[in-house]
Amino acid sequence: MYEDAEVVRVPVGPGPVEVGTGFDWLTAAQDGICWLESEAAAGRTVVVRYMPRSGEVTGYRLRSGDVGSSLHAYGGLPYLFRSTGDLVAVEAATSQVIGRAGRTASGHAYGDLASFGGDMLCVRESDDGDEMIVLPAGSLGPRVLLAAAGFLASPGAHSGRLAWMQWAWDVMPWDSSEIWVADLTAAGKLAAPRRVAGGRAESAIQPCWAADGSLYFLSDRSGWWNLYRWRNGETVPVAPMEAECGTAPWESGYSNFVLLANDRIAMTVQSGPEQHLVIIESSEARRTVRLPYTSFKPFVVQVGGRVGLIGASPTRFPEVALVSTDGSDAVQVIRRTVARTAPRGVSVPQVLTVSGEGATTAVLFYPPTGGSADPPPLIVRPHAGPTYHNELRLNDEVQFFTGRGFAVAEVDYRGSTGYGRRFRAALDGNWGRYDVQDCRATAQWLAATGRVDPRALFISGASAGGYTALKAVCGHGPFALAVARSAIVDPHRWQTTAPRFQRPHAAVLASATSPVQAAEVTRPVLLVHGVDDRVAPVTDVDHLAAALRERGALVDLLRFDGVGHYLSAATREVALEAELAAYRQVLRERRIVIPTTG
Repeated sequence: MYEDAEVVRVPVGPGPVEVGTGFDWLTAAQDGICWLESEAAAGRTVVVRYMPRSGEVTGYRLRSGDVGSSLHAYGGLPYLFRSTGDLVAVEAATSQVIGRAGRTASGHAYGDLASFGGDMLCVRESDDGDEMIVLPAGSLGPRVLLAAAGFLASPGAHSGRLAWMQWAWDVMPWDSSEIWVADLTAAGKLAAPRRVAGGRAESAIQPCWAADGSLYFLSDRSGWWNLYRWRNGETVPVAPMEAECGTAPWESGYSNFVLLANDRIAMTVQSGPEQHLVIIESSEARRTVRLPYTSFKPFVVQVGGRVGLIGASPTRFPEVALVSTDGSDAVQVIRRTVARTAPRGVSVPQVLTVSGEGATTAVLFYPPTGGSADPPPLIVRPHAGPTYHNELRLNDEVQFFTGRGFAVAEVDYRGSTGYGRRFRAALDGNWGRYDVQDCRATAQWLAATGRVDPRALFISGASAGGYTALKAVCGHGPFALAVARSAIVDPHRWQTTAPRFQRPHAAVLASATSPVQAAEVTRPVLLVHGVDDRVAPVTDVDHLAAALRERGALVDLLRFDGVGHYLSAATREVALEAELAAYRQVLRERRIVIPTTG
């Protein structure tokens, strides 16, 4: 281990970390595993490395600040341990690469770091497009291999060949993306580039070289993201199934599968809300590993014959673990999150299916653990994205409300991932319509079946889910109040304010939608927003709040200075307390018994 002019060690205790700590970007390096750890209490983000043989846990931080990437707005793999053992990382504040050899200095955002012999491959972005570059070990002076007006991702080299993922400027990678391969000449140039997979109606993602020169990747050509192998110009499916084996690529550098010894493959598989880890023994044989996890982050690695992953469940916060692949299914937890105090009880969700206006959707229904109201008030939570899904794992926001006597329903409305390409694309041109219908249908069905109080139905969403929540209280509907956090208010304006990566998303979603109009809002609204939000401009929320205030429909507008699209831990606590107070005020006005903390 080392310490140099740019990188320093930081104390990392061997025990559990506090709630709010995040684990991301799990990788394998030098017989160990590494990950990015966001420490809520310390307010810092560090790279942590664990060595299985010694049990040593070491943290690293850039002297200049946190590690993180803003490539394509949402990020790409922001660090790499070279073969020499030194760390190269992207500085969160500037998105520049920093290492022992110095730092880059350009107007680009860097990320998606990968080994390239003794050098490094990565992707960098500007307003004009992407470049795939080589950063030499001794200088970090970039050499451009490929430039594109659109987007590039997931570069990887093997035996004189390079593979990467790319997509056009006017599409999203989960709608249309391609895998390409090219030869590397002695002069360090790309030659004979050829498309291996993907197209305008196919999403091909996560290229990965095998030791024998085969290229594995995920494609949704069957309607599901499944695994394929390309070898000598021929592509064959590997373990086809009607399930999602990939995650919507919001960030660059995901790895939902990893190649193991003896031609085996470990892969996460999602069918509905629940995920599993599956070992592919051959094209005919597969085995589901018995694990205490139902949700995995899209980072799966191989270390010494075991699989490293970040897993969680409805009773466990995300944790870093090593899983045996010898059939014993043994789990070694490396890093776990625990509550500061012992919980009085955790609400475990029931997975329900609800049929509504033209669709059947999956719902995670969390019954209350505290309070005395029977039936309880309900909070419907449409997920953000909207091209994502509700994760079947312990969520402290959900538990905040269930522990105070509220039921919570998380809805995988049309447009969610985990249900195939057709379901995922259903929201295109129907945003603010299908998602609202599915949320309303969920609330009405839960009330009709006696699970919740029909007089006390609320809806709360963030970002794109905030738009859904606001549209759900326009016109007639079951909801008594809406909470919108970091909400998109005007989908048409969002097409110009969204990051370059997401503008095609905004365009296809907003093709038949309308802004939230205060005159159409029929229920009280609580708005929560960061002043520095670059995804959803605060000015849109300010204008909506002013119009709602004139009509007496605004509960409050919480504006947080210095906060962007994602709330900090401190501001999130304030927002949750304000949300709880808003619900209780409605209950008082309607003379409904207010649940108390159990």
